[in-house]
Amino acid sequence: MQTVLISFPLLTPFNISSSDPHTSFRQIPFSSTRFSSLSIPCATARRSCSVRASTGESAPSTIAPIISVDNNDPGDSTVIVIRAHNWIGLLQIITNVFKVLGLKIDRATVEFEGEFFTKRFFVTDSDGNKIEDSESLMRITRALEEAVGAGSNGIGVRTVPALASAAVSRGVVVRRPGFLEGLGEHRAKAERMYSLMDGFLKNDPISLQKDILHHVEYTVARSRFSFDDFEAYQALAHTVRDRLIERWHDTHIYFKRTKPKRLYFLSLEFLMGRSLSNSVINLGIEDQCAEALNQLGFEFEVVAEQEGDAALGNGGLARLSACQMDSLATLDYPAWGYGLRYEYGLFRQIIVDGFQHEKPDYWLNFGNPWEIERIHVTYEVKFYGTVEEVEMNGEKQKVWIPGETVEAVAYDNPIPGYGTRNTINLRLWAAKPSSKFDLEAYNTGDYINSVVNRQKAETISNVLYPDDRSHQGKELRLKQQYFFVSASLQDIMRRFKEEHTNFDELPEKVALHLNDTHPSLSIAEVMRMLVDEEHLGWHKAWDIVCKIFSFTTHTMVTDGEKIPVDLLESLLPRHLEILYEINFNFMEELKKRIGLDYSRLALLSIVEEGAMKNIRMANLAIVCSHTVNGVSKLHLEKLKTKTFKEFYGLYPEKFQCKTNGVTQRRWIVVSNPGLRDLISKWLGTEAWIRDADLLSGLRDHLDNADFHLEWKMVKKVNKMRLAEYIEAMSGVKVSLDAMFDVQVKRIHEYKRQLLNIFGIIHRYNCLKNMDKDSRRKVVPRVCIIGGKAAPGYEIAKKIIKLCHAVAEKINNDTDIGDLLKVVFIPDYNVSVAELVIPGADLSQHLSTAGNEASGTGNMKFLMNGCLLLATADGSTVEIIEEIGEDNLFLFGAKVHEVEKRRQKRLSNLAPLQPAKIPLHFARVLRMVRDGYFGHKDYFKSLCETVEFGFGNDYYLLTSDFGSYLEAQAAADKAFVNQDKWTRMSILSVAGSGRFSSDRTIQDYAESTWKINPCRCPL
Repeated sequence: MQTVLISFPLLTPFNISSSDPHTSFRQIPFSSTRFSSLSIPCATARRSCSVRASTGESAPSTIAPIISVDNNDPGDSTVIVIRAHNWIGLLQIITNVFKVLGLKIDRATVEFEGEFFTKRFFVTDSDGNKIEDSESLMRITRALEEAVGAGSNGIGVRTVPALASAAVSRGVVVRRPGFLEGLGEHRAKAERMYSLMDGFLKNDPISLQKDILHHVEYTVARSRFSFDDFEAYQALAHTVRDRLIERWHDTHIYFKRTKPKRLYFLSLEFLMGRSLSNSVINLGIEDQCAEALNQLGFEFEVVAEQEGDAALGNGGLARLSACQMDSLATLDYPAWGYGLRYEYGLFRQIIVDGFQHEKPDYWLNFGNPWEIERIHVTYEVKFYGTVEEVEMNGEKQKVWIPGETVEAVAYDNPIPGYGTRNTINLRLWAAKPSSKFDLEAYNTGDYINSVVNRQKAETISNVLYPDDRSHQGKELRLKQQYFFVSASLQDIMRRFKEEHTNFDELPEKVALHLNDTHPSLSIAEVMRMLVDEEHLGWHKAWDIVCKIFSFTTHTMVTDGEKIPVDLLESLLPRHLEILYEINFNFMEELKKRIGLDYSRLALLSIVEEGAMKNIRMANLAIVCSHTVNGVSKLHLEKLKTKTFKEFYGLYPEKFQCKTNGVTQRRWIVVSNPGLRDLISKWLGTEAWIRDADLLSGLRDHLDNADFHLEWKMVKKVNKMRLAEYIEAMSGVKVSLDAMFDVQVKRIHEYKRQLLNIFGIIHRYNCLKNMDKDSRRKVVPRVCIIGGKAAPGYEIAKKIIKLCHAVAEKINNDTDIGDLLKVVFIPDYNVSVAELVIPGADLSQHLSTAGNEASGTGNMKFLMNGCLLLATADGSTVEIIEEIGEDNLFLFGAKVHEVEKRRQKRLSNLAPLQPAKIPLHFARVLRMVRDGYFGHKDYFKSLCETVEFGFGNDYYLLTSDFGSYLEAQAAADKAFVNQDKWTRMSILSVAGSGRFSSDRTIQDYAESTWKINPCRCPL
């Protein structure tokens, strides 16, 4: 008898996928590639069951199943013998494997040996013949091996598909009953639990409809016969969340079992945007959800619009964090994100008569269906008090006696990966009053004080970045930072101690990443926990701390975040002692290396001496981290040569570059479905959604006329959507033939929105002085500006007002008509960005060179085929390397020229005398200053920032204005030639793969965090 023996785990994936149970075995195209998926219709389970191989992670098994094949039977059947541990549902799985492969089962026998069985199946191919081809026999064996082995790993994890999300969406996977290994009562209870819930939720439209209606009735508490769009959104969100939770549980069970080194990503901001569209796309159920809603009388796009933006961040740093979480999940890295659950976020921007007003963003008023409140996951966070010295085991120990305690309550948000089972966690903390303190107040009858204390505690997580111009604001901000740090580290340490007893293993199992300086108090907190609570010696604790922290700085300035010593002494007295000790040891080490060079020692010191002592958080992070990351090549160079020059001289090995990136799943797949479909069509694959480097393949179609036509049609549809939004929002009708010229970002002097507005005024002035024939040759423009100004930033607020004043003048000028329109988009956020970015023709990135660390807005526009008009600043320098100078419009001083121009400008000025201003710039400035757009007195101080006195025009608007107008003229010329413009647009997208956050995260994982992918088996 010829027998083939296969022992587990041995599975290597190969490509079998069939949804038709009648598919003939001989029709299935076998390949030498590894087995990737097997979709099995399962009648008894009332659903389709998908069985997939894991991707290389071998599941431990006590006794491996054995499969043998016998072709010596005298009949016409091939005998397949399976000996394995018995578990519920296994027989059904095996028979369905045969069915999907098109094999017929003539008969079968089963013999039991305790908890094991031996099953013999007599099978034939679809024509009733033996299966004699050795390669085919091996394929069958591997498919059975995966199906049988899936339940033999002794862990309660379900198996699901590993590859295409579309395949995942059509399958439901039988749960592994691995937790049934116990005996007696516990085993019976486990079997009962398993029998009640033995499969995944189904993703076909009918099943989704049932779940939606279930949530309408029982979660939203509305009648299934009468519910509106918002209630449909709530029900659909809970339906999708249910499916996320299944994957989420499996992922974390698998992480717990395999014990990989985990990354903990600490960031005070996560600008997640809307979750519904992103989740259904990553789950692969977008079409099914749309069909389910359509049959219920709803449109998916309308329902998705009901979701508000999660107000958990502000600007590029926060959105970067969200992109990186998406990439961590997609690339299967074992990671957790930690942040704060802000009650109101930053603020809602309201424009009244052109002036910005700030209102609370009540984003949680209608609840957040994506979060799960973990009322059992709470930690005490301490403030104020005193530090006492006590004797413990013959040694003196410091004990912090707090004066105030609040509780941190966890709220979990599942983050799904694309094309993978992995779903990781973003844990956000909300502040609540200490239950003990609250109860004492009630027991003593002090109800008013109890309410006051509750409000005081909850204030900690109420608002993102409280105004810190006052002492109370500074204290609240420090409280916020430490609250976030303390709760996160208690959670991380608890998880580590559940599985490990030796803190020497901490660097091998934990990577802590500081996203900017805001979480830098983590360093002092870990030292406090290790020394005061775990009673490790100082030097041992310090050695551990220096191995677990990495730091990414997003600053371009030397004088970064500082915390006043007197504030720390009051709020966190023990931490101040620890920081002093860290600094003392650091200074002693430095003296050995550089001697008594007190000027250098003062620059490097963590403690800044002076009339008011401060703790320099960036210095602390650099000293204690094993890696310091810049976020672009230009940024790293500035860190090494200027910002942290002294530190680079000491620790050159610490400094690395990790150019920021954005996720193509959010910024193409979700926000620009037309472009997504077009790219997939011409590349012939959707693999680019996981591997953005494949976008370079678009260059192969650069001269294809049909491709050009379809490309322009996608852009036109996106412009139509944006034009409709502009009209609904502002009442301004815009022409689709015009160039949509966009600048959307935080309002700040260095980002030079004022330069853009001055350029618009210059354009308007030129149009007014043209005759009608000349105007016909002008490229029409719709100039779109959006962004928020910080509440206390008066100059930025005046820029917003000027934009509105200019818009009112131009938009109501009948001589100009559609040749020039100006629109300000209020309350700019992620959801608005998803509408604006795909519809933009030209995007402006005008920061004075050397002021932008990276910038990610340019990457989002690049991915959507929008051309850039930019300075050579931040990541734009690397975009130039990728797509070439000919495919964008550059202007302005380079980094090395900026300081020279500033010095030259100052040298040409006498004190308080007017600067020498070029004529075209002077004309624009005079129009504003003389009240042409109204509000003459209000704009006076704005004009003076570029007009009078020493140090004026620090951001070089005057110097760069001529070059800026030349770049605008070049953009006009290119736009007239639509074939050329389309080529440049295609090349922009083709060169954007390098700027995917997937690449950034992979670089971090390999060279900074030293973590490996941990793909949940399917």
